[in-house]
Amino acid sequence: MRFLRGCKIGEMPQRKKEKIAIIGAGPAGLGAAGDLICRGYIVDVYDQMPEPGGLIIFGIPDFRIPKERVRNGIKELERAGVNFILNTKVGRDIDLEKIILNYDAILIATGTWKSRTLNIKGRDLENVYSAFDFIVEYHLKKYGYINKEVSSGPVALVVGGGLTAVDMCYIALEAGAEKVYLSYRRTREYAPAGKNEFNQLEKRGIQILELTQPVEFIGKKGKIAQVKLVKNRLARLDASGRPKPIPISGSEYVLDVDTVFLAIGEVPTPPFENGKYGIKLNEDGTIYTDSCFRTTRKGVFAAGDVRTGPSLIGPALASGKKAAICIHEYLSKREWPEFKETRIEESIQRSDK
Repeated sequence: MRFLRGCKIGEMPQRKKEKIAIIGAGPAGLGAAGDLICRGYIVDVYDQMPEPGGLIIFGIPDFRIPKERVRNGIKELERAGVNFILNTKVGRDIDLEKIILNYDAILIATGTWKSRTLNIKGRDLENVYSAFDFIVEYHLKKYGYINKEVSSGPVALVVGGGLTAVDMCYIALEAGAEKVYLSYRRTREYAPAGKNEFNQLEKRGIQILELTQPVEFIGKKGKIAQVKLVKNRLARLDASGRPKPIPISGSEYVLDVDTVFLAIGEVPTPPFENGKYGIKLNEDGTIYTDSCFRTTRKGVFAAGDVRTGPSLIGPALASGKKAAICIHEYLSKREWPEFKETRIEESIQRSDK
């Protein structure tokens, strides 16, 4: 996977004096870094993980994306002069204001690294996980960055209908599960992941529980032991454009499990609270920008999922490259026009809400 576009190693343009900080080494950040280094800027990329790549490396199974291709693309960025500052979480290890004051332009591309949860009884039981968090930890273990057991247990239940839920089913099998269930509140025809993904899961032995949703997690000695599920029927279309799932009274039943993985969506993770540093957020937690990726703080831009909500790799990568053009225009003209909000509908959910 190539992130360096517009120039070749050994044919780099003369280095400019302007320094740009990119916060987040996922697809949006990497795409922007490749464009900006080819324009001659000094580019530093901050990331909380031990290697660049973001969710391309740590959040998606190997069978979907050949990781060596991604790593080769990142090595090419390094050879071109991109400087990666790893194991550094902005907002925890370094203050965002310090970065803003020390660079000529900033791009925030921190993605969606926080999961939604279910507010039902037993949610805090041991072995009830965020699927997203488990997938990241599983890859940290797989690539040798942590030394701890990461096991799914013999019987696992995954909750959700997006690609995160589907990927979690495969990873549960890799992590030792002998039996995996997938609970989805609608039918597969309406799943964000698509009907074909559900069909492929069944070929791998995953049992799909359509038109079901958890209503209670039941524990034994502090650990998950059972899940109470309710069956649904589909009613009128809701705000998502899909039929609304309605629980059927009296249809509850109990399933014995060892682990539960919740894959019901991720939310944006900007490295600041709303309004801090003069940067505004939208109601959904995405960063408030105009059509050229500018935030409400001069010199600070935002791109990728932290701007749009969860998306696939392609839109996030393209978002970073478009933002890089806007950054270049800003540094060339030093103009920051009056702010006008434009919401961009680029989002494709990896998990079901």
